[in-house]
Amino acid sequence: MQISAYAAPSEKENLGPIKIQRRDLKKDDVHIQIEYCGVCHSDIHYARNEWGVTTYPVVPGHEIIGRVQSVGENVKRFKTGDLVGVGCMVDSCQDCGDCHDNLEQYCANGFTGTYGGKDKHLGGTTHGGYSTDIVVDHKFVLSVSEKLDTKAVAPLLCAGITTYSPLRQWKVKKGDKVGVIGLGGLGHMGIKLASAMGAHVVMITRSPSKAEDAKKLGAHEVLISTDEDQMQKHLSSFDFLLNTIPVKHDMNPYVGLLKRDATMVIVGAIEPLESLHGGGLVMKRRRIAGSLIGGIKETQEMLDFCAEHNIVSDVEMIKMSEINKAYDNVVHSNVKYRYVIDMKNSEM
Repeated sequence: MQISAYAAPSEKENLGPIKIQRRDLKKDDVHIQIEYCGVCHSDIHYARNEWGVTTYPVVPGHEIIGRVQSVGENVKRFKTGDLVGVGCMVDSCQDCGDCHDNLEQYCANGFTGTYGGKDKHLGGTTHGGYSTDIVVDHKFVLSVSEKLDTKAVAPLLCAGITTYSPLRQWKVKKGDKVGVIGLGGLGHMGIKLASAMGAHVVMITRSPSKAEDAKKLGAHEVLISTDEDQMQKHLSSFDFLLNTIPVKHDMNPYVGLLKRDATMVIVGAIEPLESLHGGGLVMKRRRIAGSLIGGIKETQEMLDFCAEHNIVSDVEMIKMSEINKAYDNVVHSNVKYRYVIDMKNSEM
């Protein structure tokens, strides 16, 4: 089927309207009419070819909320009218050890991204949620609770699971002292989720102006990382650090905040980092790790957890035609805290 979408035609051009093809419904597929699509910083990196791997034209968007329009004959979990989501993946090999462990994001043969992946059905590359409709294998479709503010659920499909997965994998629990480094699209979700898990949450930021917001989001304390006295008071005291800073930075000051045997997990910076002094790790057996989104099973768990605790993202709504201005605002951190495109009411 031919549908309307917005695409980047090259790394130097603005996004604009385009017609794209979606595959005809297959027996394991779900056809979804998209109502909302979140804007992730990854969309910008990809549209502007900042990772050097983009094939054009590219239709970004991997935080998708919509309604089921039809299902293939083998699909039993979903029916017409269901509220559903699609995140960062639309396929994987389903045959490797990682996929069998419900960790499709680490698929040994590479998962298929919602956009920019290899389209097994139509050839070329996959196109994402800046579009009116999408057709997805039912294994990669998620159930969304009607209890939550639907538009604000969209960023949970990336920012939500990116922060939820490490909190779960490192077994954050009630009473743990958890530091969330950086207050942005990821950081604000980290605060909400860690707080709901019962942790004592400390927002770690360079900007004193963010303190009030952090506490409204659920942080119990705010630590200004440029204040040496404050940093000294918190040395060797954290059970877990969630590092959401999206760019190259000096991790050494944060390593010193960890207790013995504690871990800092990087979820924001997918690029080379500044030199790390090994002494900070060796002396207290500290660890630095990374984490990438989550598998489908864990993403559904996250959505159910958010429904139970009434957690959604803080969002600003835009129309599809405002996407290029929104990209610039995201780059300059001028959004609280995620943009969501109102696809239902956008002219395409």
